[in-house]
Amino acid sequence: MAKTAADCTTMAEIRENIDRVDDALMSLFAERWSFIGRAAEIKAGLGIPADVPERVRQVRDNARRNAEAHGLDGDFYEEIWARLIDRAIAHEKTLLGEP
Repeated sequence: MAKTAADCTTMAEIRENIDRVDDALMSLFAERWSFIGRAAEIKAGLGIPADVPERVRQVRDNARRNAEAHGLDGDFYEEIWARLIDRAIAHEKTLLGEP
């Protein structure tokens, strides 16, 4: 049963809700990944390379800004997004046949 952290009174409830949130995050990551695959398809048709540095900077800045808007550590979440972006670029390069 979904609860807020403040509503939890036992470690079992905390763990149950952390697992619930983790599952929801994975669902969102799966949705995000579907857009990465589609981006590669569109880029192929337009002759755009996998790595577009200005877009990478924009996504990292967005991650920092979004994290901070939620009271989270912008540096930490920008680092996480940097790893996501690196993996997405590598995947797109594979799909696009880039070295």
